[in-house]
Amino acid sequence: MTHTSWDRTLFSTSSAPTTITHDTGLLLLRLVVGLSMAGHGAMKLFGWFGGPGLTATGKGFTMAGYPAGDAMAVIAGLSETLGGLGLALGLLTPLAGAALTGIFINVLDVRGLGAYFPPKGVELEVVLFAAVVALTLTGPGRFAVDHYLPVLRESRPRYALLALLVGVVAGFIVVLIRD
Repeated sequence: MTHTSWDRTLFSTSSAPTTITHDTGLLLLRLVVGLSMAGHGAMKLFGWFGGPGLTATGKGFTMAGYPAGDAMAVIAGLSETLGGLGLALGLLTPLAGAALTGIFINVLDVRGLGAYFPPKGVELEVVLFAAVVALTLTGPGRFAVDHYLPVLRESRPRYALLALLVGVVAGFIVVLIRD
């Protein structure tokens, strides 16, 4: 890309979503949301970043009414860590979105929808969930591993909708097994 064509892409008045600013915005959103979720999963799995670790997380799942709290802690921790890393890298973005969608459905069920704003509200969870859904639907942009995987680049809308459906179904199945 020549300097002149880069200037046209950067300062274009076109509404086409292929501009460098669009892809940079998606990259920033993916990194912040994805790494936040991966860090949250690492807190559960390994006790990193001041997190509770697997044993305490398992007890928390049991107290929240999930059967096999330790197994649920591993599933949630892996879903958050791997889904977050996938989102951050733009790697298998629909699958990352599905994993995180299932997580957020359960988070919202456990937290309840009685209040939106803090201190007992779900404002942050809803914003993160909306970001995950938006990134799953829009795709990760050009600055992502998926950009180099032709099957994901060519069939993104179909995979995005299917992934969200799988995430919703899996999330609600887990909600239903909760006491």
